[in-house]
Amino acid sequence: KYSNYLITGATGSFGQKFVDFLLKNTTAKRIIIFSRDEQKQFNMKNNIPEKYHDRLRFFIGDVRDLSRLEMAVDNIDVIVHAAAMKIVTIAEYDPFECVKTNINGAQNIVTTALNKGVKKVIALSTDKACNPVNLYGATKLVSDKIFVAANHLSGNKFTRFSIVRYGNVLGSRGSVLEVFNKLKKEGKKVFLITDREMTRFSITIEEGVKFVMKSLQVMQGGEIFVPKIPSIKILELANVLEPNFEIKITGIRPGEKLHEKLISKNDSRNTIEFKDYFIIKPEIILSNYKNKKYSEKFKSVPMNFEY
Repeated sequence: KYSNYLITGATGSFGQKFVDFLLKNTTAKRIIIFSRDEQKQFNMKNNIPEKYHDRLRFFIGDVRDLSRLEMAVDNIDVIVHAAAMKIVTIAEYDPFECVKTNINGAQNIVTTALNKGVKKVIALSTDKACNPVNLYGATKLVSDKIFVAANHLSGNKFTRFSIVRYGNVLGSRGSVLEVFNKLKKEGKKVFLITDREMTRFSITIEEGVKFVMKSLQVMQGGEIFVPKIPSIKILELANVLEPNFEIKITGIRPGEKLHEKLISKNDSRNTIEFKDYFIIKPEIILSNYKNKKYSEKFKSVPMNFEY
């Protein structure tokens, strides 16, 4: 349906898969890869078959830089915002760098999308934004609020903003699965785990990409989309990968939770449930939200429901 896409953080694990999906499954004519690492862009271009190159534009830039972002967002229909500082321990150590990317960057996306008449913006969030205890989660909560509230600003411009919130992406850069596999390749016989009881929501990159595409189709502005995904115990994941490896418990790191949530009890009064996902509706009813209709069946969740 849409011809021109811009993906921020497009050289990351999700971004590369999302671009691959667009190239192979849609008629998108122009896909802008917006990221700040030229080496990753160089490698990404070399890994994409040449027959697709005329549909791609590689644009060096940082979401912190409003003027550069506005230069890139020209004739764009859809922005998928995947750029973020997301390593919990680094965010704790360098908090304001995380703020500049995750919060100031979010506001820059909103400003640019409104100024340039982008039709749809979908921002990737995290389970750590639900009742956050670490700085990364707190910045993503603020980012989520910025994107939801942006629908008040769009007025007659018809730019719509929504959010996708899910858990750890299995196999992505820095994920626990990648760490475990790296230890195996290095010939180590020990898995390092912070706590025996620790669990995490997990989703594959392919599932994440498909859910973002689904959310783009369904979104009407202001929703937080939450997929129904499994929560796994990290210890069990380690035992499945290598049942004979030694397990070493290192203790919870600064800013870590034992268990994550995707929907809190406070969200329950605004949450509706579909077959495969939930939508958290905006707390402040948007003027364009009053007559929203979804083609799929849904129901309200019980009060004090949490996920």
